[in-house]
Amino acid sequence: MKVEIQIDPELEEPVLILRAPSATEEVEQLAARLRGEAPPQPFTVYAGREAVRVSRSMALRFYAEDKGVFCQTGRGVFAVRQRLYELEEELAGTRFVRVSNSEIVNLDRVAGLDLTLAGTIKMTLEGGTVCWVSRRYVKKIKQVLGL
Repeated sequence: MKVEIQIDPELEEPVLILRAPSATEEVEQLAARLRGEAPPQPFTVYAGREAVRVSRSMALRFYAEDKGVFCQTGRGVFAVRQRLYELEEELAGTRFVRVSNSEIVNLDRVAGLDLTLAGTIKMTLEGGTVCWVSRRYVKKIKQVLGL
């Protein structure tokens, strides 16, 4: 990692600019430390009776199905003991965004977008999983993505 310090007497207060080739977990943790925030904690998910720790960057999406909430990662699907609204509150201000009443997606893991004529958005995640943005959330997603 390269560190550069520039002194500018015209500044009233220090300004930090963190430049990176991509948004990685390491970059996010460094930015959080610089802001004085606690680093994001990994999620505890469950594979049967076994508890597994999953970093936020590994999560593709959280979704509700058959009266349960699940976390999909590149390594598989795990059960989560939180409700979607609790996860949404915990993930506020991150790259996770609600795309429907039953799904929260990690925008850093979106491989492709298809804006249809009907006004909906088809999101293809890494690994080929397809998610649909419900019409209720299209405007919000377009703002977040800058479309």
